[in-house]
Amino acid sequence: MELTKEVEGEVIVKLQRYLAEEMQVELGSFEAQFLLDFFAEHAGCHFYNKGLADALQAMESKLQECGDLVYQLEQVPPLD
Repeated sequence: MELTKEVEGEVIVKLQRYLAEEMQVELGSFEAQFLLDFFAEHAGCHFYNKGLADALQAMESKLQECGDLVYQLEQVPPLD
């Protein structure tokens, strides 16, 4: 999982801040980078796959709505 340098830098700062405030652990940029790389390698694919599953579910829901709209537009021939 690749992040832009800008996003990576922002995440590292947030990770350092979180660990300092919540766990009283001070990490340098180098250590925070390794921690971020660890999470990306071991957890990133799970978040990615969940995002894909959510996107697929949203698309399926919209397709169902489209199908319902088409069904409503169908015309029934008059009975003779």
